[in-house]
Amino acid sequence: MGNIVSHNYRADHRRRIAQEAAELLYTGQEKEYKQAKFRAAKTLGVHVLPSNAEVAVELDRIAGEREGETRLERLIQMRRKAIRIMEVLEDFSPILVGSVWRGTANRNSDIDIVVYAQNPQNIVSALQKNNYIITKNEVQTITEKGEKRQSFHIYVNLPSNNQAEIVVRNLEDIDRRVKCETYGDAVTGLTIQQLRQVLRENPQQKFLPT
Repeated sequence: MGNIVSHNYRADHRRRIAQEAAELLYTGQEKEYKQAKFRAAKTLGVHVLPSNAEVAVELDRIAGEREGETRLERLIQMRRKAIRIMEVLEDFSPILVGSVWRGTANRNSDIDIVVYAQNPQNIVSALQKNNYIITKNEVQTITEKGEKRQSFHIYVNLPSNNQAEIVVRNLEDIDRRVKCETYGDAVTGLTIQQLRQVLRENPQQKFLPT
């Protein structure tokens, strides 16, 4: 009996932390899952941390409750905007990732697209040629298993007040699968052809691990 009570106690605290962390993320008080979980745990005086996926489930629930049908309409519009950007960058094997791919986008979400090129300036030129407003470029470095990897990030403001982030990766990484920090599965995303099919057949479709 003691083990059952202990398990339920921990599960209840994980759920409370996940809910509080999701609230912090949704309201913009925190930007990263890790910081949101630690702050939530400190606020509630609990030392049991949920997974990022547990927080994501609560974040998705909060957005659904507070945004209603407008959230689903926004998702479709964001996917349509994404495909227009991807068509401009079609020569660079664009993949839609992030919350717009997942189908969990909320009012704070932007459009995340990965492309592959040896020269990031080719991406910048293609966007500018098609009148996209670039607000910032930056190189980001991450360390995976002791190996440093760089990617070039391009931030674009859209007329709808949405923002798009274009991540330029090296051509040799085109077949490399990245693990999702939120859900723990592989980030497969959607190609142009796949996104077109989704918009035709089920524009509100979610892509979440089962």
